[in-house]
Amino acid sequence: MTVLVDSDILIEVSRGRDQDILSRWMELSHSRNDILYSPVSAAELWAGARPREHQALTNLFAALRCAPVDAATGQQAGDYLRHYRQSHSVELGDALIAATAVLNHAQLWTRNRKHYPMKELSLY
Repeated sequence: MTVLVDSDILIEVSRGRDQDILSRWMELSHSRNDILYSPVSAAELWAGARPREHQALTNLFAALRCAPVDAATGQQAGDYLRHYRQSHSVELGDALIAATAVLNHAQLWTRNRKHYPMKELSLY
């Protein structure tokens, strides 16, 4: 199984405050599953990072695999925006993350399920 971890989960993991998420993270990280993140999530985390969090973020991202965002991802994200922007307020970052998960056959781990109404998207 492949899991794409959304920004909100990565924030919780890097800050280490939510024991339920940390426990699930430990299970996932000790499994044989492939764990991915999106460059969108990296941008979101680095944009909000405090200087004292930089080393933890560097270590976190080094342990994961960055999923590519290519032309196919952009096209799929555009389709998602066209279909869900008005009805579900889907934004560009979420559309890109959803497209990345779908095109990498990954389950998306997020706490913000309402941001991802895409029917073909599997949630972790």
